[in-house]
Amino acid sequence: MKNFLALFLAGFILASCGESDDMAYQVQSPDSQIEVTFMTLGGKPAYSVSYKGKTQIDTSYLGFEFKDQQPLAGNLSVTKNQLSSADETWEMQWGEQREVRNQYNELRLTLQESEAPNRTFDLVFKAYNDGIGFRYEFPEQEAFPGEVVITEELSEFNLTGDHKVWWIPGDWDIYEYLYTESKFSKINAYDMFIEGDHLGQVKLNSNAVNTPVTMKSDDGIYLSFHEADLTDYAGMTLKVDTSSLSMVSELVGNDAGIKVKTKAPFVTPWRTIQIADRAGDLLESKLIVNLNDPNELGDITSWFKPMKYIGIWWDMHLNRRTWDYASGNHGATTEYTKELIDFAAKNDMGGVLVEGWNTGWETWTDPNMRDTIFDFTTSYPDYNLEYLAGYGAGKGVQIIMHHETSGAVARYEERMEPAYQLMNKLGIHSVKTGYVGTVIPDGEYHHGQWMVNHYQNTLNTGAKYQVAINMHEPIKATGLRRTYPNAISREGARGQEYNAWAGEGASPPSHLPTIAFTRMLSGPFDYTPGIFNLSLKPYKEDHPIKSTLALQLGLYVNIYSPIQMAADLIDYYKGNPAFQFILDVGVDWEQSKVLDGEPGDFLVTARQEKGTDDWFVGGMTDENARPYTLKLDFLEAGKTYTAKVYRDADDTHYLDNPTAIDIVEMEVTKSDEIPVNMKEAGGFAVSLIAK
Repeated sequence: MKNFLALFLAGFILASCGESDDMAYQVQSPDSQIEVTFMTLGGKPAYSVSYKGKTQIDTSYLGFEFKDQQPLAGNLSVTKNQLSSADETWEMQWGEQREVRNQYNELRLTLQESEAPNRTFDLVFKAYNDGIGFRYEFPEQEAFPGEVVITEELSEFNLTGDHKVWWIPGDWDIYEYLYTESKFSKINAYDMFIEGDHLGQVKLNSNAVNTPVTMKSDDGIYLSFHEADLTDYAGMTLKVDTSSLSMVSELVGNDAGIKVKTKAPFVTPWRTIQIADRAGDLLESKLIVNLNDPNELGDITSWFKPMKYIGIWWDMHLNRRTWDYASGNHGATTEYTKELIDFAAKNDMGGVLVEGWNTGWETWTDPNMRDTIFDFTTSYPDYNLEYLAGYGAGKGVQIIMHHETSGAVARYEERMEPAYQLMNKLGIHSVKTGYVGTVIPDGEYHHGQWMVNHYQNTLNTGAKYQVAINMHEPIKATGLRRTYPNAISREGARGQEYNAWAGEGASPPSHLPTIAFTRMLSGPFDYTPGIFNLSLKPYKEDHPIKSTLALQLGLYVNIYSPIQMAADLIDYYKGNPAFQFILDVGVDWEQSKVLDGEPGDFLVTARQEKGTDDWFVGGMTDENARPYTLKLDFLEAGKTYTAKVYRDADDTHYLDNPTAIDIVEMEVTKSDEIPVNMKEAGGFAVSLIAK
């Protein structure tokens, strides 16, 4: 056993056994529960992570492979180390909570090769109470005189057990999979290859998983692996070795074999590990946004505010109307849009999304034409964009623009400027972008560096013209909403639309409680909740959504987004008392609390609406009925609230009687409890209005 001499100082430890190669540098979280140890073993950089004295990430090596240079993974030594700490509170312009505490201890290490080409870089670790992040920072140097091409990053994550994992394949093009729950040793991404109905294309390169990927150890510790501040870099998947119980970063590349093309100086995204005793703590964690830079856009609330919206969208998924004009059953007409604007104004909704408004939809999936059809400024003859923008503005309702690129991204880049200028001219301040299909230019993939930079370009252009971006078929969220608050929401998962047409049927009841603890850890999700006609008849036969009405209401609290769609046809809302919850529920929050939950099983969330003392609670469960009593101890002492409870009725069944709902009203205080037993695939919603 080696005898270490250690120096402890404000969460930092520097330890040595007297041999330079075995020098260890350690940093602890502010609460001293998480500890990161860095060492060079035979000149190879490595780290480990412990939680409450028990190793969670065993010795894991770090490095890079480059084009036209030898790998950077050995002959390294620490030439400088610097310890620091920070504790600040910053305010989200919109979000799950108003104030975010950013408290961490940092260890910065400068490493240099002992042999030519003597490359050097900084490795930075930040230890928070809810996890850790690390990244590589390369300064300008003679060893990188020009273009730097990274062919692979070699960041390892070696586990200490065969954990339970909730995962989707490390697809380079889409995230729209059902999650698999398995032991780590049973991960096989190729078994999940999508061959049936889906949006977009698929590209599986290896047995890898996409992030966020969430795990639970045998002793009940929750871990989630992801990345933060993905800027001018390739998205990271994690290649799995089921025999050694380890993962290593595998960057998304292109068909030329290039993962990242850059120049020094450059930095990588943060590689993140969230750690918790309770599943709900993963959702409450703000590690990902804290690892991003502060707001660069200033206050955008003069032109974007969180809102609920409706739209011409679900019609097409039900085959009730079409995107294309030539069909003779076009959805995006002036008349229909006016009807929705009137409904939105009457019900205090801020926007109306209109898909299929612009010419080109007749051939939008034709591989020989999709690169030429959309210009994003030309309306179909039965849709008067300028008139409708003014009509909506007069009623306090914005048109939400829709830009489907059909994957022809190079064409979109050429036409973005006039398209965003048009939105600005018409007072349209948000756009839903779409990227269905393989990427043009050929050889690029949705999650590679080229597309990462395109998604960033939409944010930059949006900021220039006061337009907020809701990305579909996007790159995953990595907390950039802190830096660019016009990154309001995105898809990046199997959303509600699959319930209308997926060949394998609607998503299973376990899907929503799973994405809550996986996809939702990355940021807001435009899931499009609020379907009241759960049978989908008369538009679809034998394709019911596996949900109850009460669960659909609870999604407005459980799935966070600053824009929440009431996604069903408005006829199903008219005269339905359950619609009152959608009218009442907030979209921007003072604080949020995950009261209970388990990945794949259930979730209960409470949120206080910003600017009020009102609270809203949502619950959802999987295919198992779940007796549940809601404790109101999160409420403010001394206050009385009017509670309106929407819960599954005694005879509710998600296949036979999904819309049966029990709506009750009562006066409550902090000491009260409310029975809200959830039926199979069911849930509940509660509004708590302060008196």
